[in-house]
Amino acid sequence: MNRPTTRPRVPNFSSGPCAKRPGWSLQALEGAALGRSHRSAIGKAKLGQAIDLTRKVLRVPADYRIGIVPASDTGAVEMAMWSMLGSRTVEVAAWEAFGAEWVTDALQELKISPIVRQTPYGVLPDLSAIDTKNNDCIFTWNGTAAGVRVPNGDWIAADREGITICDATSAAFAMPLAWDKLDVVTFSWQKAMGGEAAHGMLILSPRAVARIESNKPAWPIPKVFRLAKDGKLIEGIFKGDTINTPSMLAVEDYLDTLRWAEEIGGLDALHARADANAKVVHDWVARTAWIGNLAADPATYSNTGVCLVITDPDVLAQGNGAVAAVAKGITDTLDAEGIAFDIGAYRDAPAGLRIWCGATVETSDLEALTPWLDWAFSAEKAKLLAKAA
Repeated sequence: MNRPTTRPRVPNFSSGPCAKRPGWSLQALEGAALGRSHRSAIGKAKLGQAIDLTRKVLRVPADYRIGIVPASDTGAVEMAMWSMLGSRTVEVAAWEAFGAEWVTDALQELKISPIVRQTPYGVLPDLSAIDTKNNDCIFTWNGTAAGVRVPNGDWIAADREGITICDATSAAFAMPLAWDKLDVVTFSWQKAMGGEAAHGMLILSPRAVARIESNKPAWPIPKVFRLAKDGKLIEGIFKGDTINTPSMLAVEDYLDTLRWAEEIGGLDALHARADANAKVVHDWVARTAWIGNLAADPATYSNTGVCLVITDPDVLAQGNGAVAAVAKGITDTLDAEGIAFDIGAYRDAPAGLRIWCGATVETSDLEALTPWLDWAFSAEKAKLLAKAA
């Protein structure tokens, strides 16, 4: 096929760190409290503002606490696990790499013998089988490495006695979250809002706070995971007194993304942008024979990290190695052309493509991308078949 002529204006389609918001430049960071202590008046004010704007933009319930924590989303999830688990049976739902990490933590580190609800990439486990009424539950709302999300929170018991720990790092700001069903919500700045990495957000319901204050874990808790002291929640964490030293440059960048979200219309606008972006890719997949969604059920299609697999029968006939080679050829070609950066599948996922469609990406850039994907595939398939001949 002919080489396309229209190029994406911004070729950043990475699933983390994700594209900066439209119009971003280094000037957005001019107000950063550089060279100042995060415990100074200005440092505390910036951290407090980040918490307040998070609550406003994300529509976090007023009685939920929001804290800035170390080690990105991973640190936030593990803080919750180390501090809150052990008193009840735990169920872990996993259908891709990151959910599998929480299985590993529960089994090998905390040794709590959880009930594991694990399925292959692309397929949700039977969520209705999870006893959310009595057991604690850990799950990802949107599986970044599989392009699969839970469709809603209806499967979580409203009158639950256990707690729900939700890794929402590629869901927050991009899709509705059922706050009344979630006791712990975590995410990182570098995902849906295109902020810088290293910091995570930990959001706790009143039920989660009660669990932290009543739970006495059988394992030691490292300092960076400690949420309680003398049986009481460390409230300062949720007022901007971070456990370790945050990057005030990264804080300023996160504040910039939140202000941008407000300017474009808040959470509804963020959701609409992600939905429109994902529609471009999903519509292209629906009319394109050589590519398909890794997600098996359209009701579970992600609107952020859209994961795709090669379905062309001629390529599949050459075996898994050929499929992986074609996928790598596409990503390498479009990287070299400056058309699309970092669109390869996650390292543990089936070979294919992963395209970020969150709100910081422009729809026009995705519209410009799809013809280049067709062009690169056509070239890679021709090379493969010529080699096999």
